[in-house]
Amino acid sequence: MMSKKAITIVVVAIILALGAVGFYKGYLYKGARDIGNEEATSIIAADQLVSDYKKDAMAADQKYLNKTIEVKGKITSVSDSVAIIDSVVVCGFDRLPEKKSNGKAATVKGRCIGYDELFGEVKLDQCTIKE
Repeated sequence: MMSKKAITIVVVAIILALGAVGFYKGYLYKGARDIGNEEATSIIAADQLVSDYKKDAMAADQKYLNKTIEVKGKITSVSDSVAIIDSVVVCGFDRLPEKKSNGKAATVKGRCIGYDELFGEVKLDQCTIKE
């Protein structure tokens, strides 16, 4: 039979192991976000989004960067898995729906990954088109 000291050591080791696994899964390792199922934190017109970045990029980053947002506008360009809204918001898709084409109004939901000052464009990834 095991002594009380040995039982205590085993119980403490098990608790520490469970705590380490919980810490790893809860804080260190987070699965990929499913942007398509997240609620948008903002719904905004494409030109207003770019205007916010041009006016104050740091404030716009606080509001939009790495957040799920919905952008409204017209599709001005489509190629491969990228659609451009109002010539200023670049939306990256895993797979762009075939029925969307140039000139059609659209609401795109995606994760804002930043503003490209050189091209004057806001970029989104993991996009989906809201119906």
